[in-house]
Amino acid sequence: MLELLYWLDLFGVIVFAFSGALMAGRYQLDPFGVAVLSAVTAIGGGTIRDVILQTPVFWVKNPIYLYVILATAALTIIFIRCPKRIPKRFLLVSDAFGLALFAVLGTEKALSLGAAVPVAILLGMVTGVAGGMIRDVLCNVIPMILRQEIYATAAILGGALFTLFTYIELPQHFAIVGAILGALALRLAAIYWRVTLPAFEIIEPDEGTKK
Repeated sequence: MLELLYWLDLFGVIVFAFSGALMAGRYQLDPFGVAVLSAVTAIGGGTIRDVILQTPVFWVKNPIYLYVILATAALTIIFIRCPKRIPKRFLLVSDAFGLALFAVLGTEKALSLGAAVPVAILLGMVTGVAGGMIRDVLCNVIPMILRQEIYATAAILGGALFTLFTYIELPQHFAIVGAILGALALRLAAIYWRVTLPAFEIIEPDEGTKK
């Protein structure tokens, strides 16, 4: 089981690093900028989670994650020559895979370290969304979690499903895969059908109606 978690975690790092590299290409950053965006996207959320849980930060304990990020960034630079031609939806889809993986794996790690269920689900969400938030802020873009996108909701669903499946004593690999698929399905459905949450808006009165 630990081996499955490790490989899923590495796959999530690759997906998020690729997402960060694509964003860097859209904004025409140099190779160092590509590496930075890939890194913060891939390990930002997990770093915050581990610091909060007061456990050794995963990429400090195992530097293979850094090598994977650098390799992903380099391969993206080499093979993705025209990032502006890549549909924006492709970036959203790759980001969705990373979100679903990290939200569930973050929840699993928090639960395994003794966190309460609500805290574990929240930390799973942080694992899934924080790296993308940092990436978007560095690119001067409003993070998706702060827009109408169904983003954090999908991460919370993944964590909640994993907690539920664990509670009803499903085998752990079924619980992990099922929760990842649930979060991914919600996020992809929102992308495909352009489903968003209602926006909060304060409507200012027109000058002519003011007394």
